[in-house]
Amino acid sequence: MIARDSFQAIDGVEIAWRETGQGRPLLLIHGFMSEADTNWIKYGHAAALANAGYRVIMPDLRAHGLSAKPHDPAHYPCDVLVDDQFALLAHLGITDYDLGGYSLGGRTVSRMLARGAAPGRAVISGMGLEGLTQTGNRGAHFRNVFDNLGQHEKGSVAWMAEAFLKTTGGDPVALRYILDTFVDTPAAEIARWTLPVAVICGEQDDDNGSAADLAALLQNGKLFTVPGNHMSAVTKAELGQAFVAALTGDLL
Repeated sequence: MIARDSFQAIDGVEIAWRETGQGRPLLLIHGFMSEADTNWIKYGHAAALANAGYRVIMPDLRAHGLSAKPHDPAHYPCDVLVDDQFALLAHLGITDYDLGGYSLGGRTVSRMLARGAAPGRAVISGMGLEGLTQTGNRGAHFRNVFDNLGQHEKGSVAWMAEAFLKTTGGDPVALRYILDTFVDTPAAEIARWTLPVAVICGEQDDDNGSAADLAALLQNGKLFTVPGNHMSAVTKAELGQAFVAALTGDLL
């Protein structure tokens, strides 16, 4: 069973979340232009984690899914996605939890850790080192997507991103503002983290740099590879299985 609810973030923006399962809380954050249903529920990953004993909490990021999509840039300050996650945890009264995310969700996990989040374990998925330390590169790609909608060459990377935007019914104005919220996390900061962090990435996914380099930089990091590229890995059961293995197994 999937439950739905929402709350108001500190600036009044409505943030929706879904949850399933009982047990240890796991905050699970989806990727850019996606939402909780597509990233975690549709392909069975949330169910796999719930069956492993987790209370899986899956917010729709602002400008995504069932959450509000304001067109006022004032609602998109730097690191606002991190602020929203801290506010959701506070709203739910959760202080002891695990944390995971895919793509933009993985980047949000990194920013939470950089700003003092203290989960028992963390998973950064669909993400490489460059995607955390040099966020402007990925941001430029998506700005090109949004600034040239309907003009991308069929089959190109930008065309495929636009196709995904259409599939999820995304709001390009609100989503473009999300790009302004990105904050780099320095490699020196990542190297200081002592908690167990799993890096899970598709075998053909280098969209955000090297996952192996990220795992190697972490003090207690472990790399898990799954089939697929940045888009297709989400559709594979192996992604959810890797999350379960990372969160329940021995990473050290």
